[in-house]
Amino acid sequence: MDISVVVPAYNEEGTVKELAKKVLDIFSGHHYTGEIIFVNDGSTDATTQFCNELSGEHDNITHIHFHRNKGKAAGLQAGFDAAKGDYVITMDADLQDDPKEIPALIAKLEEGWDIVSGWKKKRHDPITKRWPSKLFNWAARVMSGIKIHDFNCGLKAYRNEVVKNIKLYGEMHRWIPVLAKVEGFKTTEMVVTHHPRTSGVSKYGFSRTFKGFFDFMTIFFLSRFTMRPMHFFGFFGLLSATAGFVVEVIVLIYKFAFGESFQSHMAMLILGVLLIVLGVQLFSIGLIGEMLVYQSKKKKN
Repeated sequence: MDISVVVPAYNEEGTVKELAKKVLDIFSGHHYTGEIIFVNDGSTDATTQFCNELSGEHDNITHIHFHRNKGKAAGLQAGFDAAKGDYVITMDADLQDDPKEIPALIAKLEEGWDIVSGWKKKRHDPITKRWPSKLFNWAARVMSGIKIHDFNCGLKAYRNEVVKNIKLYGEMHRWIPVLAKVEGFKTTEMVVTHHPRTSGVSKYGFSRTFKGFFDFMTIFFLSRFTMRPMHFFGFFGLLSATAGFVVEVIVLIYKFAFGESFQSHMAMLILGVLLIVLGVQLFSIGLIGEMLVYQSKKKKN
């Protein structure tokens, strides 16, 4: 059984060697064949040195080095592009994810699932990290219809075809189950052990909260309207044009029923025209989107 373990790492000099040893022990103990891919995301500590040493000592350890920090999504995408295993496991480099969970994750994949997402039911993180995560996970469940508790857990297992068919960018690593659902893949979850951090510091920042809201809007559109953009743009276009038409009718009523001049209601008149123009533009965007989707389907067929 070929397995690829993808590990994004940023300034984790205190854990990368121990993590590699633990994963290799799992490989030998369960007779797995596979590889570990460390994606060094522009580390400024000894992580680069240690990853170079590991890749030099072990033929099945690969070190991908970014010369600047590009973010976790870019790191995972680089690992996904390089992964050769039938199954792909992702985990964080800080040893809060336990490599001992790998066999159970693989067993879950063999039940027929495409993705198995870890659920850190008991988390050892500060409250400033736990509560925003709870909020986003609740919103993601409601929006996507995917009934898992922890979209952002770094410990996940995938079939190789999944990682080759999704593309990560920006901060989209938090929403992999939703991106996979768009491509027709099925996700389940499994409770996993979450260890307290023993080395380094969390890379979580308050700015991630704001980024999460923008990502939420992107994922909302991708999960519901990727293949039917007219349903989104057409709805709001029709709403805007209808509102503009109603405003114009009201202005005309005041003009001809009450004898008032257009000048006394110029602001309403302009608002109505703007709403109608906006509605036509949104409707046009929906049509263009539908044509792009149609052309994309033709190319795939």
